[in-house]
Amino acid sequence: MSLSDKVIVSCALTGAVTTKKHCPGIPYTPAEIAEEAKRAYDAGAAIVHIHARTDDGFPSWEVETFRRIHAELKRRCPEVLVNWSTGGAGAMEDRVQHVLQVPPDIAALNMGSMNYAKWRPERKSFAFNFVFANSFDDIIAFATAIRKSGAKPEMECFDTGHVASAEVLQDLGLVDAPHHYSFIMGVLGGIPATARHLAFQAQNIPAGSRWKVIGISREQWSLCMAALSLGGDIRVGLEDNFYLPNGDMAPSNGALVEQAVKLVGLSGRGVATVDEAKQILWPGGK
Repeated sequence: MSLSDKVIVSCALTGAVTTKKHCPGIPYTPAEIAEEAKRAYDAGAAIVHIHARTDDGFPSWEVETFRRIHAELKRRCPEVLVNWSTGGAGAMEDRVQHVLQVPPDIAALNMGSMNYAKWRPERKSFAFNFVFANSFDDIIAFATAIRKSGAKPEMECFDTGHVASAEVLQDLGLVDAPHHYSFIMGVLGGIPATARHLAFQAQNIPAGSRWKVIGISREQWSLCMAALSLGGDIRVGLEDNFYLPNGDMAPSNGALVEQAVKLVGLSGRGVATVDEAKQILWPGGK
C-alpha cells in the first residue's frame, strides 16, 4: 500500500476545558498524560496532541510542566510524535514558551478568531461561550516561534476563512510544503460538522497538502468516516469526544484510537506508522 493510502491517526489526550467529572478517563498529571499517550500509541496513533494541566486539572502554560510531560512521554513511548497545543486563553507570549524551550515535533497553530460556544437547547443556555481571539499579529508571531523551534505547524481551521489565512504564512515563508491542516468542525461559531462542509474545506487548500478532521463530540465518528473517504487523516481523543461509536463513554484514549483504527480498515486504507507519518509530513527528512 502506498503512502498516499495511509492514514495518520492523531489522538488529543486531555484538552483544557473538560474535567474528570465529565469523563473519568481524562488525564491531568504528566504521568497520567504519558500513560494515555502510551495507550493511544499502542492502539495505533502516530501523533499525540497535548495540553498541559496542573495536577488538579486546571490549564497550565508552565514550561516545567511541559518538560515533565515530555520526559514522561519519552520513558513510555519515545517513538510517538508530540504535538503541543498553543491555543487557549492568556497572552500569546505565555502560550509559546513551551514550544521554544521544549520543542515538539508539531505545534498547533490557530488560524483565526471566532465566537466559540456550545449551546444546550434543552436548557436554553450555553455550556460555554467566549470569543476565541487569534489576531494576524499573534498568528504570525506563533508561526515564527514554531519555525524557530524546528516544529511543523499544524494549521487549525475552525471556519472557512481560516483556511485562506494560511496564504499570509505561505507568502512570508513561515510554513513549508507539504502544509499541514486540521479542520475543526462542530463548534458553535465555526463551520458545521457535516461531510459536505468537510469536502468544501478539503478542496480549498494547496495541492499536496495534508489535512485531518477534528470532529467535536459525537459527530467525531461520522466525520472520521467522511475524511477517510475523502483521502484525509483523522483525530480522535478525549479532548474532543468522550463516546465510543456505540454511545458508551470511552474508558481511555486508547479505546477511542482502537475504534478509529477499525474505521481505517473498513475504508480500505491503512494506518500509518510513526515512520510513515514522518515520511508523509517531512518528505525531505525530519
